[in-house]
Amino acid sequence: VQLVESGGGLVQPGGSLRLSCAASGFIFSSYYMSWVRQAPGKGLEWVSDINSDGGRIHYVDSVKGRFTISRDNAKNTLYLQMTSLKPEDPALYYCARGPRGYYSGPWGQGTQVTVSS
Repeated sequence: VQLVESGGGLVQPGGSLRLSCAASGFIFSSYYMSWVRQAPGKGLEWVSDINSDGGRIHYVDSVKGRFTISRDNAKNTLYLQMTSLKPEDPALYYCARGPRGYYSGPWGQGTQVTVSS
């Protein structure tokens, strides 16, 4: 099992980023997937999850209306479109196999999101 996140970077407040997570080593289309973030000095915070066919999606309240999770099962890839980024969004963003709080398998290295003017 391998998860490789990419797409992070430095953006100004109000900017946008699209994160990607390339999955391999398991049947991606059979699993719930999540995005989880960790800000400096803080614990893990679940951000969003999506079921296997993309028909059920959930978000933490702080990102509702700004972030959009999606997946392409043909490409074994999970996405997180982030818009209207705020100073409280910077963190290391990870994708994880499984729904909120029920993660399984190894984690990737994460991708860093920085919001600064």
